[in-house]
Amino acid sequence: MSYVSEIPAASFRDAAAHFAARLSLETDCADVAASMKAGQVDFVLLHVVGSREAYARRHVPGAIHLRHADMTFDRMAEWPASTLFVVYCAGPHCNGADRAALKLAQLGRPVKLMIGGITGWEDEGLPFASGSEPGALAA
Repeated sequence: MSYVSEIPAASFRDAAAHFAARLSLETDCADVAASMKAGQVDFVLLHVVGSREAYARRHVPGAIHLRHADMTFDRMAEWPASTLFVVYCAGPHCNGADRAALKLAQLGRPVKLMIGGITGWEDEGLPFASGSEPGALAA
């Protein structure tokens, strides 16, 4: 018996519930980029860590810079309550997106984490925007 099969796989029902739960909490860089390229942006993308200067140097096109520390009930009231937020940070070594997702959930907001963050975006070979404005992903 291998290390892979030493512990039996979950039932298909448990596996389906597990992966559905993960997908309800996470998205990935490729799905965000594909949605943007198709013009199906039904979410607000938030760059949640770093200074304004770091954001201006490099961020995911379309992302708004809003640090998790600045997320308040009043600030988030700029968007309808049903707005889906997608948060990202520097990458797998950073927990800023997790902190932002927790903050948004505590404020009663729908949220998903873009796994990989800037590192994942770069790994996918996707372009970055620069400057103080969100910019857009070229089609």
